Formats: sequence, structure tokens, C-alpha cells
Amino acid sequence: MTDVLRRGRASLAFGFFAQGVAFALLVTRIPAIQDRYGVSDALLPVFLAAVPILAGVGSVVSERLVRRVRPSRLLRWSQPVVLLALLGVGAGDRVAVLAVALAVFGLAVGALDASMNMLGVSLQRAYGRSIMLGFHATYSLGGILGASLAWAGAHWDLALWVSYLPVVVVLLPAALVGSRWYVDGDGGGAAEAVDKGAGGAGVGAGVAFKVLLPLCLVMTFAYIGDSTVSNWSAKYLQDVLGSSEQLATVPYNVYMVTTLVGRAVGDFGVRRFGAVAVVRGGAVVAAGGFAVVASAPGAWVGMLGFTLLGLGLCVLVPQTFAAAGRLAAEQDGRPGASDAAVARLNVFNYVGFLVGSPLVGALGDAWSYRGAMLVPMVLVLVTVVYARSFGDGPDRYGVGHERPRTADVGRGSNGL
Repeated sequence: MTDVLRRGRASLAFGFFAQGVAFALLVTRIPAIQDRYGVSDALLPVFLAAVPILAGVGSVVSERLVRRVRPSRLLRWSQPVVLLALLGVGAGDRVAVLAVALAVFGLAVGALDASMNMLGVSLQRAYGRSIMLGFHATYSLGGILGASLAWAGAHWDLALWVSYLPVVVVLLPAALVGSRWYVDGDGGGAAEAVDKGAGGAGVGAGVAFKVLLPLCLVMTFAYIGDSTVSNWSAKYLQDVLGSSEQLATVPYNVYMVTTLVGRAVGDFGVRRFGAVAVVRGGAVVAAGGFAVVASAPGAWVGMLGFTLLGLGLCVLVPQTFAAAGRLAAEQDGRPGASDAAVARLNVFNYVGFLVGSPLVGALGDAWSYRGAMLVPMVLVLVTVVYARSFGDGPDRYGVGHERPRTADVGRGSNGL
């Protein structure tokens, strides 16, 4: 069973990596997509907002689907759809084609994000120690690779489909092969509850929303912070701190790298100090990063602030998913309760993404961009108040009060 869990962990990590590559290839080539389809500046925000909105819909649908099917099956088929939709974005020639491709991409991404984190949470419980940050570290690594490939495509003036096709050709079959070893770590998930007559409609119903509300707020605040960096770091450095155009591209790259580093070592911190301490520390470091950015006298000090933001924000989202799974298991012990809670929480990923960029932009225009940076700082600090919701178990890993028996977990998805 140990080999089953190890293979499940490796295959899921590759799934996170592939998703990081695909998402980065989409968002970093938005100007090229706009040029290819002739999308006006007025219409572009509609297309950009549609993706996270539909992803939220996909996550809600996933919460219902996992009452009937295993999360591993949902992940197995949503990832190829995401990759094919990405290729469709690059290969189309009409706005209608772009709209359909982005709609499919958004819906599939919602299902993909939800199911990936469902499996990650259940595997962490199976291991009895923190491994969730490692999965998100591979996502960050994929994002760095995807952004690098996008840069190469733009540098060499390659057509979008030329940039996307090799990636899809490599990642799609690899993801399908890897999906053979996905592990439904709770021993079968919600599907078993249906098989045993528990009835899918009730799975997760006992998890009150008020129990998850603090985690939903933390997820929203974390993504408001993340979208602030991704959408405004370059403009802030250039327009407010007076950097060159070339230097203004550096903060987001620094942020991505420090996010990867923080997640790569974050699991060790959770094992050593517990989830509550790591979440509190991450929130304080992130808030300090926003404070440095808001008060920076020049570009290089601003760069330090964005570095701190990467190190602080990187731990919040993975630990929020892990805490949701644990709380759901405590409140409702039925199979699938954890999966439903993760899917519900995942919606607030997209809420934060939708709110963050317009919020900072509106405040920057109406007040000042320095002042606007203080708003995500305050929101991230609220996480300190809610950190007790990440409450550690006796093993100090923050993944539950009792290490599951290996015989109860680690069923591979091969038998589906």
C-alpha cells in the first residue's frame, strides 16, 4: 500500500505541474490572444472575467459530481479537456471560437482545481503528515515553465497554436498515463457512500457553511493578494516607483520563484511547528510585504516587498484546502464530506481572483496606488484572526486527530 500511495503522490504532483504550465500559457499570452482575434479593449475584460466565473460554476458542479463518481475519475478527464481547450484558444480564427474555447477551459479548470485538491487533501490524510504544499510547489514550478515557454513564443513571434501544440502533445498523454495511479485516499470517496446505500444527496450536507466560512474568507483574501501581485506589480513598479519598463517585469518573476521556494520547504515547517503557526507566520510576512511595497522609496525596496509577498502568501491556499478537508471529516464522517468541502471552498479561489484586481485598480484611480496596497495588507492580516481554524491535531501536522489506517486509504483508481 505504501507503493500505491507513493505512485499516487507522484502522479498527482504531475497533474498539478501540468495545470500550472497550461494556466500560465493562457494568462501570459493574453495580449497575443487579443491581437489574434481582434478583441477590443472594452470586450477583453468580459472574456477575462468569464473564465474564473465559469471555473466557479465548474467547481460547484464538481461538488455534486463527486457524490456519484470518484474524484480521481473527475480529474482524469478534466485535465485533458483543459489542455485541448488551451489548444483551441490558440488554433481558432473567430471570436465565437475563442468564446467557446474559453468557456470550456473555465468549466474544466473549475473541475480540475477542485478534484486535484480533493485528492491532495485525502492523500495528506493518508500520509499522516503535511504534503499539500509540495503539490502546490509543483504547480508553481509548472507556472514558471509555462511563463518561460510563453516568453519564448513571444520572443520568436510564434503563432499561438505553434506555442501550444508541443505542450499539449507532451502533457496530455503523460497526464492520461499518470492518471492510472491516482489514489482516492479515503478508500473510495463519495462513490462508496452511494454503493453502500448512504445516498449521494446527503454527502457533505452535515458540513455547515458557517464552519467553512473562516476558511472561505482566508481563501478569498489570499487570492486578492495574489491577483494584486499578478495584475499590478509591473505597473506599480514602473508608474509609482519609477523603474524602467524592463525592471518592471521582474517582480512577478521574483514572486513566482519565492512562491515555489516557500512551498517547497513549507511542508517541513508545518511538520515542525504546526499548521496554525505556519499560517500565522505566512500572513504576517505577506502583510509585511504589502507594507514594504506601499512605503517603498524606490524600485529595489519594492522588489523586496514582492519577495516577501511570495514567501508569505504561498502557504495560505494549500493549508486552507487541508484545513477544509479536516474540518469536514470532523463534522461529517461520511465518505465524500471532505471532497464536497474542498469543492465548495475552491469557489472562493475565483471570488478572490475576480475581486482583487478591480479593487486595487479602483482604489488606485480614486485614491493612490500606495494606499491601495494597504487594503490587501489588512485583508491578509485578518487571516491571523482566523488561523485557529487551521487547528493542529496531536501529531502537529494539522491534518486530523488520528492518522488513518493504511488499509482504509490508498485505494488506487485503476479499478474504476
